[in-house]
Amino acid sequence: MSLVTFTSTLHKDKTVYAVAGSHTQTILSLAKEHHIPIDFGCGEGDCGTCLVKVSSLDGKRRPMGGPLNAREVAVLKEMGRVSQAEIDQMYVDDIPPNHWRLACQMIVRGGEDLLVEYPSK
Repeated sequence: MSLVTFTSTLHKDKTVYAVAGSHTQTILSLAKEHHIPIDFGCGEGDCGTCLVKVSSLDGKRRPMGGPLNAREVAVLKEMGRVSQAEIDQMYVDDIPPNHWRLACQMIVRGGEDLLVEYPSK
């Protein structure tokens, strides 16, 4: 099981449990389940509306979630949140290149406690 803390400047921090090993539960689906107001447009990884910053709760840099999928790579690259060099290194290391993710695409792995920063309106 993982603890996921959602934080935003306009909303109180909320920590929820994510089921370990579900391999299907995204950050966005977890947020929706717990009534956390992350903006999203398409929910398919095409628009970038659900951009979040994900880091480890203990502050250590480690693999969080699975590598970016093709949709996430394309959108994050278009938004300027990931470089081609970071993408290339991700394919070697098999870990996400930085803290930026799309909430609708990032699957929570078991055993990692995460801090998810999302924009507020």
